Amino acid sequence: MPSIEERIRKLVDENLEIAGREAGTPLDPSHSLRDSGVSSVDFVAFARILADEFGVAFSPDDCAKYSNLGELIASLESAAS
Repeated sequence: MPSIEERIRKLVDENLEIAGREAGTPLDPSHSLRDSGVSSVDFVAFARILADEFGVAFSPDDCAKYSNLGELIASLESAAS
C-alpha cells in the first residue's frame, strides 16, 4: 500500500499545478501550497479530495492551519494510527 506521502503526491499531481514542480517529482515537505501559486478555489477543492481519499473530516479551514505539506502529512499519519 502506498504511503500517505505517496498518496498526497499523486493527488497533487492529478489536481494541482505547483509553480516550479514537475508532476511525479518528490514533494518538498517544507513546501507551502499557498506560497506556490495554488488558488483558493483549487485549495478548497483539494481539501475535499483529501477528505474523500483519507476518509476524514477535512475542511478548507483545516488545510489552512498547516503551513506546509510536512505538517499535513504528519497530521494524516497521526489520524491513521
